[in-house]
Amino acid sequence: MARERTERAGPEGDAGRVPWTPREDRGPVRYGPPAPDPGLPVLPELAGVVAAAAGRSEPEPTGGGEPLREAAAAYWTRRGLRGGPECVAAAPGASPLLLALIAAHGGDVLTPRPCPATWIPQARLLGRPAYHVPTPAECGGVPDPYALLETVRRVRAEGGRPRLLLISVVDDPTATVAPPELVREACEAAVAEGMHIVSDETWRDTLHRPHDTVLLSPAEMCPDDVTVVCDLAGALTPSAWPVAVARFPDTERAAVRHARTLDILTALGALVAGPVAAAAAHALSEPEAVTARVRRATALHAQVAAAAHRAVLAAGALARPPQAGRHLYADLGPLRARLATRGVTDSLELEEYLTERLGAPTPGGHRFGDELGALRVRLGTGPLLGSSPEQQMESLTAVEPLKLPHVARALSIFGTALDELR
Repeated sequence: MARERTERAGPEGDAGRVPWTPREDRGPVRYGPPAPDPGLPVLPELAGVVAAAAGRSEPEPTGGGEPLREAAAAYWTRRGLRGGPECVAAAPGASPLLLALIAAHGGDVLTPRPCPATWIPQARLLGRPAYHVPTPAECGGVPDPYALLETVRRVRAEGGRPRLLLISVVDDPTATVAPPELVREACEAAVAEGMHIVSDETWRDTLHRPHDTVLLSPAEMCPDDVTVVCDLAGALTPSAWPVAVARFPDTERAAVRHARTLDILTALGALVAGPVAAAAAHALSEPEAVTARVRRATALHAQVAAAAHRAVLAAGALARPPQAGRHLYADLGPLRARLATRGVTDSLELEEYLTERLGAPTPGGHRFGDELGALRVRLGTGPLLGSSPEQQMESLTAVEPLKLPHVARALSIFGTALDELR
């Protein structure tokens, strides 16, 4: 239930500005944030594949048809994770796929804090206890190994059964990449405690500096104990065409969990739409048009994210340098006094205030498992690329996108909104 709200006027000195009015509909899960918007038009080649498959009348089978699963298996093989299509399952988006995976594994769930916004609601929907584990200072997405072991000990002492660890080595919301040594230590600790690991690698193809960033999948280190999940909306397909894939270990135990996952997806009616499956298989095969769009889009978001990060620091707030994706995670705690004069005292109020001020979704840290009292938000870069397909394409093709008038104007509004809080 959304909390009761009353109108708050701006502080003295804000004459002429319309007072910020908190909204009543922002609290419940159904108003939770989508994945960060790419802010770019659909790739024409993919649109053509969907159009060509629009006449299909037969449904896609549960878990995805063979072309989609073969394309996913080949995609992972090119990244050093070998396996056949029999080890792959697809679903219409990451949420139903994760729901099925959690249900198939059983036991209590552990996640890093913060974590993707959908993780905890999925566990709660299944009635599974879920526990947050702190992350180290240098990154998000992967828990501190010592904190993980302490949390497992505490949960067991309270009668719990920690069985599943969810991690994201390329993280939403923090846009950081976990260093290999941390990934290894956390995964080894989890496996030693009898836990299975689900590694969300949705953002692995969006590294801002791919030649300078070492990305190690947990499945490379613990191949029998890690299921890899990828939401194709991270880099390959539009978010309007929901499709996600999971790669299971090639073991007898994993085969049982794979079958159980398919049972649950069947019960949910969670089938990938046929035309979407065709486009997903095409994107996963990584033709030149797709890989070129991924490279150019990633480079664009990297430049805009770096500019947004500079604006956050200039305003006196804190944020780790974004390393991937199309977002960054800012801590406005140092601006707490100024925010309080505007009636903003927690992350829900901060979400409402900045969403209205910036004119774009700005989900608060409470969506990602952070404390409500912490003034943290995820800031997306997609809305800074332009308000029309023409402006967005101009941003994508520009040699110096930050100098484009519409991008410069959007960044100015962004910086001003934060600078007002100093």
